[in-house]
Amino acid sequence: MTAPTKPPYGGTTDSASERAPGEPLHSPVIDWFDEHARDLPWRRPEAGAWGVMISEFMLQQTPVSRVLPVYEQWLGRWPRPADLAAESPGEAVRAWGRLGYPRRALRLHGAAVAITERHGGDVPADHAQLLALPGIGEYTAAAVASFAYGQRHAVLDTNVRRVFARAVTGTQYPPNATTAAERRLARTLLPEDPSTAARWAAASMELGALVCTAKNESCHRCPIAAQCAWRQAGKPAHDGPPRRGQTYAGTDRQVRGRLLAVLREAHQPVPQTALDRVWHEPVQRARALDGLVADGLVEPMQGGLYRLPLT
Repeated sequence: MTAPTKPPYGGTTDSASERAPGEPLHSPVIDWFDEHARDLPWRRPEAGAWGVMISEFMLQQTPVSRVLPVYEQWLGRWPRPADLAAESPGEAVRAWGRLGYPRRALRLHGAAVAITERHGGDVPADHAQLLALPGIGEYTAAAVASFAYGQRHAVLDTNVRRVFARAVTGTQYPPNATTAAERRLARTLLPEDPSTAARWAAASMELGALVCTAKNESCHRCPIAAQCAWRQAGKPAHDGPPRRGQTYAGTDRQVRGRLLAVLREAHQPVPQTALDRVWHEPVQRARALDGLVADGLVEPMQGGLYRLPLT
């Protein structure tokens, strides 16, 4: 996520009834962001649209602290989409390291290939063209169009959804999956001016990441605490479906990660026996390896050898 250049705020109206629904929130949140936003490399002008896109792929379900060193390495090695497209998909998986969810590396590589072939190596600014790239969903297309190009789009990540759920709808948490109602609300809250809308998207996301957090929220530091519907209601506890917790130890994800670690560290095909040593339970190990093959993250070869994908 990046931060577009600060624009002047839109004009005010004489009647409160004429104000857009989100207008009372815009200025305090954006002013807070101007003072408290983290200095992150993908927010700097030199990052460009490609840097923004890389960050958006990496930040999905991964904290900033883990992303920062890998992000810097990627941009240093592949400063343009064409540079990544010229490499094999396996090199993208190798460079992804231990960020987790390594299919994101394959999707980012696929997007780089498409950008090189369809758009002359430049990340497109058009939202529909972004959405047409492989591996790009509605969130990423909106984020790149907004953060890299200053366009007016609703950018709904987990942090933004939580801020809107609390501040506007008065609930502690948003639904487990993004709903049509949430998208309508996000569009309703968007400032009309595209530059201000892009700034609002970045600011509301940062507010959820630093202040309106999932646990131990810091209402005393929140610029819209006095307007927050959830706080005004006495912070009622979540009464919807149980929140999904993420487990890792002993799961297929952990086994997949260990198998991929062996393959990332090897620059030659790896025998089955080397993979067998990473996990004691053969059925789970085989299932995890089959899943990696099915996902295109591992290529089986003759003679019981395995490698990262070349094509």
